Amino acid sequence: MSILRTPEDRFSNLPDYPFSPHYLDDLIGYEGMRVHYLDESSQAPQPGQKVFLCLHGQPTWSYLYRKMLPVFTAAGHRCIAPDLLGFGKSDKPAEDAIYTFAFHRDMLKAFVERLDLRNIVLVVQDWGGLLGLTLPMDMPERFTGLLVMNTSFATGDMPLGKGFLDWRAWSNANPDMAVGKLMGRSNPQLSAAEIAAYDAPFPGIEFKAGVRRFPNLVPDHPDAEGAALSRRAREWWSTEWTGKTFMAIGMKDPVLGPAIMTEVRRHIRNCPVPYEVAEGGHFVQEHGQEIAEQAIKVL
Repeated sequence: MSILRTPEDRFSNLPDYPFSPHYLDDLIGYEGMRVHYLDESSQAPQPGQKVFLCLHGQPTWSYLYRKMLPVFTAAGHRCIAPDLLGFGKSDKPAEDAIYTFAFHRDMLKAFVERLDLRNIVLVVQDWGGLLGLTLPMDMPERFTGLLVMNTSFATGDMPLGKGFLDWRAWSNANPDMAVGKLMGRSNPQLSAAEIAAYDAPFPGIEFKAGVRRFPNLVPDHPDAEGAALSRRAREWWSTEWTGKTFMAIGMKDPVLGPAIMTEVRRHIRNCPVPYEVAEGGHFVQEHGQEIAEQAIKVL
């Protein structure tokens, strides 16, 4: 397996990202691949400190959570934000075929077990949700809260919307996706330096296998990889979940917006009325400070 590693100087002087890097290269089943994560803690941890486990999707990385982590730590909690393999500061297998639903999901499960994370508030959006929402049913004793943003269950038994099908077609036609340009178009308030930070992990097309694979991994029929697992997860959230939930919706998301999130809410037991971010698009964490400030009141 050919493994690529983004040069460290690509990550110099990123705006609003003062966080120290942490690395693991001994995850079971992923030996020799280096996984990067953030591990930020309050200087005055609360009794019963929660661990906010923040999972990103495509084509982002832990930089997406830069506005939320300080709010959680200021409230006395710990924040863990890993970069999926193929993204951010984590290593990047060069072959597209390496990236499967199980490849990513099993890595996250091994990551939680390796750090022995407990009292977790699961924070998810996009593929962070498609993958992350399948974790608690296999280790329910570790999870006590959920902060869910623009995402879905990858169950393969619901028709994929036109917005997603258009996105998949565009992604397949643009294998050298201009990540920063995409993020800037979706979030016009971003500065040039912030746009460059989203480009930082990807010096060339050969680093983008993980990015371009994700749209084609979304289950589009009941027998697709991950679909049965996701249906089991959907049932678990509907019937077994006993923790606290906070839902935030970027109302301008054309792919996983209000209609999809209404369906997600229907399957999360005791999910309260969502917090609506009127100007938020798909990458709603770019409005993350206000979301985190509201969520911390509930979770």
